[in-house]
Amino acid sequence: MANIALNITDAQGQSAGTVDAPAEIFGHTAEEIQTRIPLIHQVVIAQLAAARAGTHATKTRGMVSGGGRKPWKQKGTGRARQGSIRAPQWYHGGVVHGPQPRDYSQRTPKKMKAAALRYILSDRANAGRVHVVDFGVIDTPSTKAAVKALAVTENRFTTVVLSRENVNEWLSVRNMPNVHPIFADQLNTYDVVTAEDVVFSKEGFEAFLAAKAPQAETKEA
Repeated sequence: MANIALNITDAQGQSAGTVDAPAEIFGHTAEEIQTRIPLIHQVVIAQLAAARAGTHATKTRGMVSGGGRKPWKQKGTGRARQGSIRAPQWYHGGVVHGPQPRDYSQRTPKKMKAAALRYILSDRANAGRVHVVDFGVIDTPSTKAAVKALAVTENRFTTVVLSRENVNEWLSVRNMPNVHPIFADQLNTYDVVTAEDVVFSKEGFEAFLAAKAPQAETKEA
């Protein structure tokens, strides 16, 4: 597959040329992506499951204090027999089949995660929603400058991918309500699925390709 070209915009939101993006990451066709929707869905569900704390808990009848004495004798009262005032049918009794602490994480192979990310990035690229932006923030953070640089997204919800060295860019975009900043080595399927646009800083794009391109080459081999 031939590489595809992504547009680069400068700090003023103007076109500043293009950059080559590997087709094995950004160049899958709509037909290929359509057949991989179950894969993308499975990876996203696994991410959401792994994010669950699983610390919810209820007390069973054995955990509720009290109820050690039988409330009344077994026979002769005319009432239904009862063994404890902490049985589930009693007010303040234990809970039956309530949630208990558990681990919700699902096993997802690394190759599945990598493949899902490639296909969803290709989907955004096919729609013209992947951009490379030169924020022009060098000396000090500036949210005003970041807003101008991100004009290409037209105020849509955007995942901004930065390198670890883009400290000023991170500080510039972190308070923008429609922006989710993330480092290149943390980019995942969920953060692309939930974003309308994906914006890479120039350094972030290079860092992402440095980490992902070798994996794609190994897969093709």
